[in-house]
Amino acid sequence: MSNQPPANYAMQQTWHDLLFMHWPVPPAMLNAILPPPLTVDTWQGEAWVAVVPFGMRGIRFRGLPALPLTSTFLELNVRTYVTVGDKPGVWFYSLDASNRGAVEVARVWYNLPYFNAGMVMSKHAGTIRYAMHRTDRRANPAVFAGTYAPTSDVFRSEPGSLEEFLTERYYLYSVDRHGKLYRGRIYHEPWPLQTAEADMHINSVAASHGIHLPQTAPLLHFAQEISVYAQAIVPVYGRTISI
Repeated sequence: MSNQPPANYAMQQTWHDLLFMHWPVPPAMLNAILPPPLTVDTWQGEAWVAVVPFGMRGIRFRGLPALPLTSTFLELNVRTYVTVGDKPGVWFYSLDASNRGAVEVARVWYNLPYFNAGMVMSKHAGTIRYAMHRTDRRANPAVFAGTYAPTSDVFRSEPGSLEEFLTERYYLYSVDRHGKLYRGRIYHEPWPLQTAEADMHINSVAASHGIHLPQTAPLLHFAQEISVYAQAIVPVYGRTISI
């Protein structure tokens, strides 16, 4: 699969200071709260849930300059991995963001469950301090606070590895209010991963969706920066699904 963006990409953005926190969970727990025909994608029999805090900047539509009020903000998402047909991708339970305009645009244009949140991020001596408090009443309350930092040199995931399974995903799926399933294609270079350490003070974002994370420490990966191009979403199968 080529990762070079096509000439007709819809949006460009840069993600920075990103932390992947992954926990293995029973597939049945996630399949019970996924809309059909989505099914959870597994690695050696285990499903995975991720909590991903990061910053976004340089957000712009193709052919237009970055918009001053929506081009830079913070985001934290809760996601798992799914497959429809032969196209594995990402399913988002929530995407909390610090920009109200961006939240409403993404909800309408991409049918993604974006929510408003108060968020702060600071960086000192290579350590990221991150905090989020969901303020949007369209979702259950959720908070997150912690610190994280990279602990290794940059590496790329090996083909067939768990890191590749968890991070090299080039489709996202969403559902509109009528239950129609959509798929969007994204393009970027392979993730410049680093191993990481983190100290989570509080993390209730997965629990706000009824997802119970195990008590084991998460698998952690850091990425300093990556440029992303996204195409517009398109209907899958051209029919509606029940939700």
